[in-house]
Amino acid sequence: MCGIVGAVAQRNIVPVLIEGLRRLEYRGYDSCGVAVLANGEPKRARSVARVADLDDQVRETRLEGATGIAHTRWATHGAPVTDNAHPIFSRNELALVHNGIIENYESLREMLRGKGYEFVSQTDTEVIAHLVHSLYRGDLFAAVREATAQLHGAYAIAVLHKNQPHTVVGARQGSPLVVGLGEGENFLASDALALAGSTDRFIFLEEGDVCELTLEKVRVFDRDGNPADREVRQVAAYGGAVELGPYRHFMQKEIFEQPRAITDTIPQADSFDASLFGENAQKAFSEIDSLLILACGTSYYSGLTAKYWLESVAKIPTQVEIASEYRYRDSVPNPKALVVVISQSGETADTLAALKHAQSLGHKHTLSVCNVGTSAMVRLTELSFLTHAGREIGVASTKAFTTQLVALFVLAMTLGKMRGHVSAAQEADYIRQLRHLPAALNSVLALEPQIIAWSEEFSRKENALFLGRGLHYPIALEGALKLKEISYIHAEAYPAGELKHGPLALVTEAMPVVTVAPNDALLEKLKSNIQEVRARGGQLYVFADADTKIVNDEGIHVIRMPEHYGLLSPILHVVPLQLLAYHTACSRGTDVDKPRNLAKSVTVE
Repeated sequence: MCGIVGAVAQRNIVPVLIEGLRRLEYRGYDSCGVAVLANGEPKRARSVARVADLDDQVRETRLEGATGIAHTRWATHGAPVTDNAHPIFSRNELALVHNGIIENYESLREMLRGKGYEFVSQTDTEVIAHLVHSLYRGDLFAAVREATAQLHGAYAIAVLHKNQPHTVVGARQGSPLVVGLGEGENFLASDALALAGSTDRFIFLEEGDVCELTLEKVRVFDRDGNPADREVRQVAAYGGAVELGPYRHFMQKEIFEQPRAITDTIPQADSFDASLFGENAQKAFSEIDSLLILACGTSYYSGLTAKYWLESVAKIPTQVEIASEYRYRDSVPNPKALVVVISQSGETADTLAALKHAQSLGHKHTLSVCNVGTSAMVRLTELSFLTHAGREIGVASTKAFTTQLVALFVLAMTLGKMRGHVSAAQEADYIRQLRHLPAALNSVLALEPQIIAWSEEFSRKENALFLGRGLHYPIALEGALKLKEISYIHAEAYPAGELKHGPLALVTEAMPVVTVAPNDALLEKLKSNIQEVRARGGQLYVFADADTKIVNDEGIHVIRMPEHYGLLSPILHVVPLQLLAYHTACSRGTDVDKPRNLAKSVTVE
């Protein structure tokens, strides 16, 4: 989502700020801007196009300065127009950028209007800028500390003032912010990735921290106003350009990177050992009696899939909740439950808030499944399992999802083994199946030409149904989500047995029905559901295992999967659904990698 980059240096810092924004582009945004102190005055350039357009503006106007801040904005308060783009100025003396949402901005705005401040944007951010300005008495650090004490909501901010030309002040609450340490220069960013190439030494600010960056030093105060000694961590944040190679879009590239990503994620060990999740995992796992999985979007569907594994193999009760719902309802906490949070970025606002809420209710044991080892989520949990999907540029998640499934399968097998439900022979068989997954996925990817043919039909539709049963119902949900996200076709997913309880009323020749049909214990039930659709004139598109005996016929179109893969079948069956969504979106001419209204990393509620 929104991105922040800031710097204090003895050189023109604008190229560093622009490059930082480029590295954060994949997260999604609809405007961008940069501000510097130039000849003692704040100057800025803003754009509602891409960072490349902002770069052109900067070059044309020769915008230069040694102290600056920059931002990519995903609109919340106010439309994506230039007046709402960051940096926001206050009386042409102060510039500020902001990620997050200020919940009490309306009352603060009225108070500031009473002090004579005029508002030219529709943003909640302008409230922060004017508030800090109103409190400024020659010490920007003190003004920001005083201002943030009045803010309710989530924020990460970076601020500069004309009267302190070699200072940038930052603060965070509920939104990530990191300090980058250099030699005679210092940096601020919402993600270490933005500063790759400028520094590899970082301070990850904690909740409520306020920091001051000058040329020679950085100081940090905690939420209570006390000096804070934060750990300096060395992180090799890869910042090189990610090339498309022979692929049309990053999403297609990332779909085809899944065999490699899964290979990198599968543990090298020959056993499912608790140590894979951290040094305290053995003790923690021995003390739990259930699991509570918290996640959003695609990660939520990986949790739903894991529930089947955890309960069928590990025989451990498992609850899966949408993080944003869990936080705001009255729940009955079980301190003996292991809380598992799942996120690609590890900065998903709703999931982080749900994790903290669970901890406040007395949940002691927590585990994160995440793709970013330096993320807030990994730092907040007792245990963790890092996926190795690599950078995922496309907004619609693909390889992050399948690597999450691998991580959760390893968790289920580990708990099953510890609880005496996975024998040594079964363990060896499951490890063999895991290691064969990349080869099996390559066979599934070879189905792309057949899926392209289907996508031509789908591109002319406006609605679709997805059906699955048991372990594959969450995969149907994920397939429907992918189609919605990038092709803008309305799609819904149901357990196939629910057809006659309402959705069957929607079935006509104009409604394609996509069915995930593995050869499992529910196959015959699923075949009956297929006949229900066929009897109503519906058009069925079935991804069927080779030995299901489901064949092409009038109203039934079948693509055969290369092999049945038992408990790991969901990881194979989701891939053709990703390809179907991708090629349908291509046929419709949508912006596949940056679908409208969506951001890669959701860092606000």
